[in-house]
Amino acid sequence: MRKKNWWLDVALLAAFVALTVALMNGHLLRLDERVADWSLSHQPWLPYWTARVLNYLGQGGQILMPVSLILTGVLTWRTRSVRAVFPFVAAFVLTYLTIGPLKIWSDRAAPRFDGPNPVIMHNPDASGVYALSYPSGHLGNSLVWYTVIAVLAVALLRRPLSRPETYALRVLPVVIVFVTTVYTGFHWLTDSVAGVLLGVVLARLIERIPFDRIPLPSLRGWERPADLTPSDRLASPA
Repeated sequence: MRKKNWWLDVALLAAFVALTVALMNGHLLRLDERVADWSLSHQPWLPYWTARVLNYLGQGGQILMPVSLILTGVLTWRTRSVRAVFPFVAAFVLTYLTIGPLKIWSDRAAPRFDGPNPVIMHNPDASGVYALSYPSGHLGNSLVWYTVIAVLAVALLRRPLSRPETYALRVLPVVIVFVTTVYTGFHWLTDSVAGVLLGVVLARLIERIPFDRIPLPSLRGWERPADLTPSDRLASPA
């Protein structure tokens, strides 16, 4: 695989920080409100429920993690290698340590919150599940978990992903989740943008990890490679 430079990751993180600071200082809030007002006032039942169903493409706990677990189980059985579980563990740890804490810290309500000042960051009137909108977990999780699924699929297929397969697996679902998340009012527009910025960084980090070269003690053969080392097989859209 072509060596990834870090400049893009730095730029994305800088953009995430800049967006967060802008929102904390009251910028872009009117844009979020206008987009949300339009979305919530243009929801005939067919487009709305179509969007609700398609939005499940970004559900980490209900869809993406179970699919990843199934692929992990198949690869573990085929390779007899403990390394097959490393991509799943890496994704779980990275999202748990980044997206979750940021949601709690930002304390931002979703567009459908009926309390005061739902669009602001650090909303004193929102708490619990009503204050976990920023950044969008739908988008961050989608980018991370579809990368894991791609890594596992490549190892199982034992061949490179074609460019159409890469875009179908790693780009199209994210685009669908972005549009449906904003349209349904689950997240503000800037929540989803922030989720993409952070999610791409995490996804690229997972692609960099040489899972098959991580030092392990002797595990009676279970330390053998699982065909997960980064190579030209995994075509990255970013």
